[in-house]
Amino acid sequence: MIRRVWGLFLALAMMWPMSAAAQETVWVQLEAQRTLSGAQTAARGYSNRLENVAGFAIGGGFYAIALGPYTPDDAGIVVRQLKSERAIPADAYLVDGGNFRQQFWPVGTGAPTVAQPLPTRYGGPGGSTGETDAAEVAETPLPEDVAAIPEESLSEARQSEAALSRDEKMMLQVALEWAGHYDAAIDGLFGGGTRNAMSSWQAEKGYQRTGVLTTRQRAELVSDYNAILEGLDLQVVRDEETGIQMQIPTGAVAFERYDPPFAMFEPTDPATLPARVILISQRGDEDRFFGLYEILQTLEIVPPEGERSRSAREFRIDAVGDDFRTYVQASLEGGEIKGFMLVWPAGDEDRRTRVLANMRGSFARIDGVLDPAIAPPDESQSVNMVSGLELREPRLTRSGFYIDARGSVLTTLDATEGCSDILVEDRYGAEIAHTDAELGLAVLRPESALAPRRVAEFQSNVPRLKSEVAVAGYPYGGLLAAPAVTFGTLADIRGLAGEDQLNRLDLAAQPGDAGGPLLDAGGTVLGMLKPRDDNGSTVLPSGVSFAVDSDTIVASLREGGFAVSTTDRLERLPAETLTLRAADLTVLVSCW
Repeated sequence: MIRRVWGLFLALAMMWPMSAAAQETVWVQLEAQRTLSGAQTAARGYSNRLENVAGFAIGGGFYAIALGPYTPDDAGIVVRQLKSERAIPADAYLVDGGNFRQQFWPVGTGAPTVAQPLPTRYGGPGGSTGETDAAEVAETPLPEDVAAIPEESLSEARQSEAALSRDEKMMLQVALEWAGHYDAAIDGLFGGGTRNAMSSWQAEKGYQRTGVLTTRQRAELVSDYNAILEGLDLQVVRDEETGIQMQIPTGAVAFERYDPPFAMFEPTDPATLPARVILISQRGDEDRFFGLYEILQTLEIVPPEGERSRSAREFRIDAVGDDFRTYVQASLEGGEIKGFMLVWPAGDEDRRTRVLANMRGSFARIDGVLDPAIAPPDESQSVNMVSGLELREPRLTRSGFYIDARGSVLTTLDATEGCSDILVEDRYGAEIAHTDAELGLAVLRPESALAPRRVAEFQSNVPRLKSEVAVAGYPYGGLLAAPAVTFGTLADIRGLAGEDQLNRLDLAAQPGDAGGPLLDAGGTVLGMLKPRDDNGSTVLPSGVSFAVDSDTIVASLREGGFAVSTTDRLERLPAETLTLRAADLTVLVSCW
C-alpha cells in the first residue's frame, strides 16, 4: 500500500463526513502498467469479470487501469467487497483521477465522467448501502486546504479520536515520530508517551496543549508527513517481463529499457532529481546468486562504503557515496533471482527513506522472469559495463610481482599514492608495508596471506649489454586476464646521467607495465620497470624505458625486513616458457 496515499486516507477518514460531499467522484485504481499493450491486456481481463473498467495514460510512460467513477461511499463498498473476494490487487486504492490523461479503454467508447451506479451485487443499482467503513474508503486525497476543516472542542476531539481504528492511530504515531515528537513503540495505543508527543506537536504548531488532536490537527499532521512525497507519484507498477510488482516513484523515474538481468527506470528530470530504479530478474542457482552479489559491488552506481549482508537466499547492500546512495536487495526463490535497486541523490535522505520503505513494503513476486533474449546485443556493448551499467573504475592501475611466499608484492610507488584502497589482482586488499622514495618502489602486504605460484629470484650477476630482456605487466589495466610480456634489449646498465641503480632499456613499455618485473632470458629478475617521466623539458623516445636494478632492490628490501631470493644462475628459456613463468609471478595492482 502506498504509504503516501494511505496517509491521505487516514486524514480523510478522520474528517469523512465533511469531505465526502466535497469529493464528487473517485476512481478505484487497480494497477499501473509500463506498456500500452500490457495495460490493454490487463484491462481486457478485468472487463471480463468486473463492471465500469477504464484505462488512462497517467504520464511517465505508465498506463492505469481503474474502476468507476463512483461516489466516495460507493467506491468504499466496491473496494471492500472486491478485496474480500480477491478480485482486485490488495493494494488497489482510490484516486481522484486528476492525473488521468488520454483514455485507451474501453476501445471506441468514452469513459463516463459522472458517478456510476453501484453494481447490483454490492447493493445497487444507483446507490450506497450507507454502511461504508472508514477503513475501507481507502485513499481519497486530502483536501487542499486543511484549514477549511472546522475546529473541534476538546470533547468533540475525544469523540472523533475514539472512532479511529488501530491502524489509523498507528499512522498518527508514525507521523509524530517523523515530526520528531515521538520515539516509542508504534502500537496504536495512546498512552502517556503518545499524549506527550501530541502536546509537544501542538505547542510547536501554536495550538493549545491538550494531548488530544482535533480532526483538523490530525489532518495537518498527516498532510505534513506526506508533503515530502509530493510530485513523486508513487504508483504500483506490475512488470510482466521481470515478474515483479512494486511501488515506483513514477513522477521521478520512467521505464527506459530492458538490459538483462535488469529493467532500467531512468530519471525523468535528471537535473532536478537524478534518481534511478532498477529491477533485477533472472533464473539462477546459489552460485549465480552469490556471483550477482559480487558483480553488483563492482558497479559505478554501488559505492564501496556502506553496510552489506548476505545469506544463502537473500542479500542487501546499502552503499553510501558522496553524490548518491544506492540500496540493493535481492532474493533467490524457486530458481529465480529477483530484487531491485534504488539510486537516490545524497542530501535528500528524508524522501529517500520514505520512498524506499514503500518500495520494500510493496515488493512482490509475480509469475515470470526476464528473458535474456529480450534485448539483443548491439554496438553499445563495452567490457567496462555489465548489462548497460558502468563498472566502477580504479583511479590508477600498475603492475607488480611477488617477492616472497606470503604473497608480498613489489610495485612502483606511484601505484600507492592517494589511494583509499589498494587491491592486488582486483580482489585482495593490501596495505603498504615498505616504501623507498628515492628508488620509487613500494611493497604491499595482502590483508590475508596469499600462496603465489612463483616468487621472484633476483639475478646477482651483472647482465650483459645488448642481451635480450622482457618486461611482464598489465599494459591495459584489467582488460586482459593475464599479464602481457614485452621483449626488448638491455641498452645500458646505467641511466642517462650515469645512475648506477638504473638500467636503460630498448623496450616499448606502456604506463600500466610500470612496477612489473624486468626478466632476463632465463626468467630471473633483473629489476623493476619504472614509470616514464615525460613531465620535464625532455621527452624521451617511446622505445626508451628504465628499470631499477636488482642489486639496489634487494638491498632496499632486506633493509625493510623482507627475505628475498637471489641467484647467479644463467639460462635461456623458450619464449613460451618465459611467458608462463612471468604470468605466475606478475600481478595487477589497482589504486581506488
